[in-house]
Amino acid sequence: MRFAFLIPPMLLIAACGQQDEASDSPEISINAGDKDGGVQITTGKDGSGKIKIGGEGGGIDINVPDFVDFDVTGDFDIDGVKLYPGSHVTTVNVDAQDKAGADNATVQLGFTSPAEPAKAADWMAGEFAKKGVKITRSGDALAGTDKDGDAFTINFAPDGANTKGDVRIVSK
Repeated sequence: MRFAFLIPPMLLIAACGQQDEASDSPEISINAGDKDGGVQITTGKDGSGKIKIGGEGGGIDINVPDFVDFDVTGDFDIDGVKLYPGSHVTTVNVDAQDKAGADNATVQLGFTSPAEPAKAADWMAGEFAKKGVKITRSGDALAGTDKDGDAFTINFAPDGANTKGDVRIVSK
């Protein structure tokens, strides 16, 4: 199984407790696999998680309380550009598959920002320009390609006076 290298770090992460309020934790879903098996990791807002590892001849299914303490918001960036200041990542979904020798991965992040969509989009567009990352803009949506050749889109939608948005990064 090509994704077996993920097992040791996942088990180390699972062993880590969490000291912050679990309700602030993003929901995380990771799905990686190939024709021989796969790995699935999920967490809930309460910090509890589940690890499933399966393949030909066997599998492991583990429930883990207080699964993880990721700082997804602080760690996330595209070529050095972070989300609008004060933003909070609410969901993370990773789907990585190896089918017929082609590695494909899609990362989706949901987020909230303490600004209206146009302001948050303007700020991020300006930050991409400072880093020399070319983007296109359509309304309150940004699209581009990062230095690794991965396509990304960032959509900003109104949520009262704030923004609810999503980031999608596709690697092939």
